[in-house]
Amino acid sequence: MTKEFFKSLFDAHFDALRNYLYYRSGDKELATDLAQECFLKLWEKQPIGDSVTLKRLLFKIGNDLFISQYRHAKIERDFIFKQSNAGELSQSPEEEFNYSELEKRYNLALKEMPENYRVVFLMSRSEALKNREIAERLGLSIKAVEKRMSKALHYLKQVLGYDEL
Repeated sequence: MTKEFFKSLFDAHFDALRNYLYYRSGDKELATDLAQECFLKLWEKQPIGDSVTLKRLLFKIGNDLFISQYRHAKIERDFIFKQSNAGELSQSPEEEFNYSELEKRYNLALKEMPENYRVVFLMSRSEALKNREIAERLGLSIKAVEKRMSKALHYLKQVLGYDEL
């Protein structure tokens, strides 16, 4: 990719990309920063393609960056919220006992859960993988992963006594 072609891409698509990211985020500065980062990533990758293909790639990169930033900000907010409420939410001894008992039952249920359900469940919950990613890693169809997850959740509800939910 030549500098001239990159400049023409930048001039042609920066405003549209920034407006799209502004629409998604509601923050003009964040949208500008993400749009600039998109073009930086495009320059680093040096992909081959015409203007239309590269425009699609820019918007895909922008969407991915926005989602990543959104998830990171959510984790930060949750952490701050937990830290600010840590002193306020002291549990009674009974609540702590109930929690520890539930945790023991949960861990036992995980050990006794069929292996194929447990693997899918833990990949989803512990590693925060999407069904598509789990399917790719395990060589399964997405429907098979969904079915195993459903069965794992049903099993946990049954064992933990939450069948009426």
